[in-house]
Amino acid sequence: MEEIRVCLNAVLPIVLIMAAGYLSKRAGLLQEQDITRGNKIVFNIFIPLSIFQSIYRSDFSTAVNGALLAFALLGVLAAFLLGALYTRLAVRDRKARSVVIQGIYRSNFLIIGYPLAQALVPEADMSCVAVLAAFVVPLLNVLAVICLQVFNGQKMEPKKLLLSIVKNPLIIASAAALVFSGTGLSLPAPAASAVRSMAEVASPMMLFLLGGFFRFRGLLRQSQNLFRAVVGRLIAVPLIFLVLAWQLGFRGIEFAGLIGVFASSTGVSSFTMAQQMKGDAQLAGEIVVVTSMLCPLTLFCWSLLFKWLGVL
Repeated sequence: MEEIRVCLNAVLPIVLIMAAGYLSKRAGLLQEQDITRGNKIVFNIFIPLSIFQSIYRSDFSTAVNGALLAFALLGVLAAFLLGALYTRLAVRDRKARSVVIQGIYRSNFLIIGYPLAQALVPEADMSCVAVLAAFVVPLLNVLAVICLQVFNGQKMEPKKLLLSIVKNPLIIASAAALVFSGTGLSLPAPAASAVRSMAEVASPMMLFLLGGFFRFRGLLRQSQNLFRAVVGRLIAVPLIFLVLAWQLGFRGIEFAGLIGVFASSTGVSSFTMAQQMKGDAQLAGEIVVVTSMLCPLTLFCWSLLFKWLGVL
C-alpha cells in the first residue's frame, strides 16, 4: 500500500489542479483565448526555466552510471521509434499521429517518476536518478520537436528541421543548463532565486490550462487513438523496457529511476507543445489526463511485480 499511497500523493495534486482549470473554464473565468495565450507564455518562458532549473541543480560530480544512462537514453529512443512505426501503420490522421507518438514515448519523469523512485527505495542515494533526469529530459524534448515537425505531415528539409530544434525554447534551456553544469558556472544569487521561483510556476500553470482546455465529450472523438496511446504508455512501453532492464541486471534505485522513465504517465508539456506546434492539442490533452488518472494503478502493479521479483 505504500507504493499506491506514493503514487496517489504524486498524481492527485495533478488531477485537482486540472479540475480547477476545468471548473474555471465552466464558470467563465477562463476563455479560449486565455488558454492559447497562456500556453504560449508557458511554452516560451516557464517550461524552459523549469527544465533549466532541474538540470542546473543536478550534481555531475557524483559517479555517473554509464550503463544506466545508456539504457535509459537508448530505451527512450527505441520507444520513440516503435511508437512512430506503430502509428505509421495504425493512425491515418497525421496531426493525431504525432500526438500519439508523444503519448507513447514521453514520460512525466520529473513530476511523478523522481518522487516515486525516492519512495520505492527509501534512503537511497538519489544522485544517479537526478543525473538520469538531466540527460533524459533534453532527449525527450528533442524527440518531441522532431515528432511534431516530421509526423504532422509537413515536408521538412534537414536544415529546417535542425533549425527548428535549435530554436526551440526547451532545447535552448537544456543546452544552457548543461553548459552551466559542465563548466561549473553558477548564476548570481538573485538570478538563481528568480529562476527557481519562475520554474515552480511551470507545472501548475500547464496543468491548470490543460484542465481549461479539456472537454469530456472529446473523449469519444478519437477514442481509438486515445486507447492506443494510453495502452502504449502505461502497459506496452513498461512491459518491454522494464523487463529488459530486469534481465540486464539493473536493481534498487537504478531500477526505480527506470520505472519513472518508462512507466509514468505522459508528460504534461506534450499538450502545450502540441498546441504551439499545430498538433492535435485536444487529443494530446486527453492523453495526458487519462494516463495521469490511470498511472497510480499501473505504477502500483509494476512496482508490486518487481518488488515480488526482488528487483526493488
